[in-house]
Amino acid sequence: MPTIPPEQARPFETHQHRQVAESFGTDAERYDRSRPSYPAALVDRIVAASPGRNVLDVGCGTGIAARLFQAAGCRVLGVDPDDRMASVARQGGLAVEVAKIEDWDSAGREFDAVIAAQAWHWIDPVAGAAKAAQVLRPGGLLAVFWNAGLVPPDLTAAFADVYRAVQPSLPFNPQARPATESYQIMCDKAADGMRATGAFGEPEQWRLSWDRPYTRDEWLDQVPTMGGFTRLPAAELDKLLAGMGAALDALGGGFTMNYDTVVVTATRPS
Repeated sequence: MPTIPPEQARPFETHQHRQVAESFGTDAERYDRSRPSYPAALVDRIVAASPGRNVLDVGCGTGIAARLFQAAGCRVLGVDPDDRMASVARQGGLAVEVAKIEDWDSAGREFDAVIAAQAWHWIDPVAGAAKAAQVLRPGGLLAVFWNAGLVPPDLTAAFADVYRAVQPSLPFNPQARPATESYQIMCDKAADGMRATGAFGEPEQWRLSWDRPYTRDEWLDQVPTMGGFTRLPAAELDKLLAGMGAALDALGGGFTMNYDTVVVTATRPS
């Protein structure tokens, strides 16, 4: 489950801690293969609410969300500050320009939708929304979304024991608050940023629930891509993975994660 360091989780000014976001590129291939996708209903709803199919993907990473929109018939341009992530996205057929969205030059291009998947909290919420408003056509849609995962309670408790045993002073607590609560705070900040620009109608928040089964190896493959874990020393990460693997083995070797994909959308008036 994606985690948020406490020093970030309390004020939720994660855009001021981009060194964490930019650590994901240290193993971009692992990130691309192991991170969860998004439900088809999300893509369908965003496409249906947009005036066309020209999409800008902000913080596109390796293109996990962008590929879904391409499969739905959209023309997608990605923008990401990490060339390592962008390189993997390009290998998957996505056009990507390397820049922070606040500094990116659109060169006069316009889009029907601006999306951000698991990325908007790394962007200043007002500056990001203002840039989206600049590049959206009248009637265009800004849609930002995250996957909030819920590990089963027995596994949550077992993982907590592993964290305490391996490194009691880890600078984050993955169970500090329920995932949906953490992401709801980010949704509220995103909506406030959209309102602050004065360029959008009233933001709408909604969510989609879905399940994703994980084998032991699938989960352990994803853990090193999560915020906080990406910056652990290799020896500590190895111990953490070994402990989590043992906990999974003791509880049957796999589990089903319940995800809520939480979404904030706002439309630029026609």
